[in-house]
Amino acid sequence: MSLPLFRPFPGLRPAPELASQVAAPPYDVLNSEEARDLAKGKPHSFLHISKPEIDLPVGTDPYAPEVYAKGAENLKKMIEAGVIKRDPKPCYYVYRLRMGDHVQTGIVAAASVAAYDVNRIRKHEFTRPDKEDDRVRQIDSVNAQTGPVLLAHRPIKAVSEVIARVTALPAAYDFAAHDGIGHALWVIDQDADIKTVTDAFEAEKAVYIADGHHRSAAASRIAKARSGKGGEDAAHNSFLVVSYPIDEMRILDYNRVVKDLNGMSEAELLEKLAKTFTLEETKNQAKPKAKRQIGLYLKGRWFLMTLKAEPQGLDPVQSLDVSLLTDLVLAPLFGIEDLRKDKRIDFVGGKRGLGELEKRVDSGEMAAAFALYPTSMDDLVSVADANRVMPPKSTWFEPKLADGMVSNPLD
Repeated sequence: MSLPLFRPFPGLRPAPELASQVAAPPYDVLNSEEARDLAKGKPHSFLHISKPEIDLPVGTDPYAPEVYAKGAENLKKMIEAGVIKRDPKPCYYVYRLRMGDHVQTGIVAAASVAAYDVNRIRKHEFTRPDKEDDRVRQIDSVNAQTGPVLLAHRPIKAVSEVIARVTALPAAYDFAAHDGIGHALWVIDQDADIKTVTDAFEAEKAVYIADGHHRSAAASRIAKARSGKGGEDAAHNSFLVVSYPIDEMRILDYNRVVKDLNGMSEAELLEKLAKTFTLEETKNQAKPKAKRQIGLYLKGRWFLMTLKAEPQGLDPVQSLDVSLLTDLVLAPLFGIEDLRKDKRIDFVGGKRGLGELEKRVDSGEMAAAFALYPTSMDDLVSVADANRVMPPKSTWFEPKLADGMVSNPLD
């Protein structure tokens, strides 16, 4: 009998009074220097586990063997010191995020690697072997999954009822991080509630990876490498996830900046764009308010571009605004076709605001910027259900999960 889609696990998590000191931004949103600064004077910060090069000499290669060994050593020391403790039984957890008026509440679980392998846990991005290798080495070294994969599921009434009942009680911890994002965690340790959650998710046809494709792929590789050890119930046959209802999740815009105009003057660019788009120069930032609208910033000037005619016969990937920008503008006018490899393009997450686009262009670093309407969760589901992948940098999920709230031990 195969493992259920989700199952409870004995979480490694901070002592409640230390939770705010332990929780840290995800390993992949900070570089080594930023992590070193943020962890300064914070011996309990999870960055000592997720970015352990901060405890080695400046300039240490973050992918050197001693870095992974240091992460394992730091986790062991935190456990021995009682900073991080293991729950005595397998549990589910409720993880609530708050960012301003936005609130989302989901389930922390161990998800089946087998379900990922057969695409019941559905993907929408390619992965890079080097990034997979890094996560494999990190998981193997610390013998735990410390970075949760962000999943999305269709609303499930039975799960919502358990969450409502559990969150009516005091949280195990509830705090605001350095960036103002609220993080709260509750433990689901009652057997009846655990069974309800397991059964409810088992009835789902599919859930969707929102963020964490490399962590998911690495977990699959770990499971294959350890196959035959510990049987099907072994912890390495599952991976750490936090799953939120689709209707509670929020995707921000993911914008593009380009280094040059590919030999065109600004007037020539506008003339060529006007063949496909209606152009309206605006006094304020041209933030798109709907699909098929794109903001264009040239030094000191904003234009709202609206597609003149809806393209016909497009598949779920081609119909994305990020795809249309590439197909109608970046490739034919700028000669930028491979967004993964072309050094003339960069990407700016929507949390930074359109002011960041102005800054990059006004400084002379970039020649033009394009502001996009956010990809929707419906778009993501459509692409994943079609077994397709999105273009690079199509989705920016906010708020971000913290590392260190709860980890999945593999022994």
